[in-house]
Amino acid sequence: MTLTQASKQASKQASKYSLASAITINLILLGYFKYTNFFIGSANQFFGSHIAALDIILPLGISFFTFTQIAFLVDVYRGIAREVNFIHYLLFVTWFPHLIAGPVLHHKQMMPQFGHANTYRINLDHVAVGLTIFVLGLAKKVLIADNLAEYATPIFAAASTGHTLMLFEAWIGALAYTLQLYFDFSGYSDMAIGLSLMFNVRLPLNFDSPYKATNIIDFWRRWHMTLSAFLRDYLYIPLGGNRKGPARRYLNLMATMLLGGLWHGAGWTFVIWGGLHGLYLRRFQAPSAKSAA
Repeated sequence: MTLTQASKQASKQASKYSLASAITINLILLGYFKYTNFFIGSANQFFGSHIAALDIILPLGISFFTFTQIAFLVDVYRGIAREVNFIHYLLFVTWFPHLIAGPVLHHKQMMPQFGHANTYRINLDHVAVGLTIFVLGLAKKVLIADNLAEYATPIFAAASTGHTLMLFEAWIGALAYTLQLYFDFSGYSDMAIGLSLMFNVRLPLNFDSPYKATNIIDFWRRWHMTLSAFLRDYLYIPLGGNRKGPARRYLNLMATMLLGGLWHGAGWTFVIWGGLHGLYLRRFQAPSAKSAA
């Protein structure tokens, strides 16, 4: 091995260590702030311990900017991301309209926009269109989702205290909560897109009528679309995707959906929800693995 080859190999190895260290730091911070009390509560429940929960203040949008940073770090390592303007990077990571409910941003969608001079000039057409989209999203959230919550919340609260629900009550609660989730997420997605457009920045579509989906695969192409793309590109495919046989494909798919469920919230219900979606996706993928991997 020549000196040049050894130097390149050492540089590549150092880059791997740097990437692994940076991703680990991001995940440790996310785990501490979002999941510490979940793990403490689970330990208390399973082992009968009495560890006190920590008084942790969850930073706003930590899940979104953590995934945003991880995607950027991986793409820098791959040689895909070449942005050198630190201000553009800070804008990309901290872009506020998406921090509540997404979308998960990707550098190739955002940083080129920050490099255009027109982005920093007031555009009245964009302000008008963006404000209209924002108001429509706000109406979905306040007028529809929040009013549906008045029906869903008491029914779920009653069930959690052991109250036996009648058939009609159970259906009202389930349907009200289903529509509440739909209009809540749809409203937040519209507000993020509209608010961002007022600043001349276009966000990717993140919500495309998921209840019109014909199967579970189609659902994940419509629901939280940017999260689905992130999980596919930065978790499922690096784990091996569908390249290493059916058994490994199902394992990769289940791991991806379990972590995707846990990402949605720190609770076993989210883990079970992710696991169920992994099983559903396996069922529809079984005849043919059509996903890009």
